[in-house]
Amino acid sequence: MGNKSSGINAGKKLKKRRSTFRWNSKSYTRKTLNLKKKSDPLGGSSQAKGIVLEKVQLEAKQPNSAMRKCVRVQLIKNGRQVTAFLPGDGATKLVDEHDEVMIECIGGKMGRAKGDIGGVRWCVTKVNDQSLNALLKGKIEKARK
Repeated sequence: MGNKSSGINAGKKLKKRRSTFRWNSKSYTRKTLNLKKKSDPLGGSSQAKGIVLEKVQLEAKQPNSAMRKCVRVQLIKNGRQVTAFLPGDGATKLVDEHDEVMIECIGGKMGRAKGDIGGVRWCVTKVNDQSLNALLKGKIEKARK
């Protein structure tokens, strides 16, 4: 039977053993100690507002060759800085410095980066409370601040 206690009154020992060895599991430890929430710049929320600090262009990973348009954003809720991707053709023209943008997770596996942009986990959805998608399609004009 091995090292595991067996017998008619072994329940307590088995339960204690299980709770001890659960800490060897990475997913259990992260969940129990709220490590995702602590390390996440968005603080566990799905979306967050921020101010655009600068526009940057990042090189795509191999085998692709492109300059992906991104922005450095300072979050309003906690002051942390993140890099967010600008989806869509010509989106970089619609976003200026000091604009207020809404960012959300791109949706890579385990909360990591997705696709060929290394280290970028967020994308811009709104600019000055207007949908970036609608601005790109020309349905609305960009508001004057």
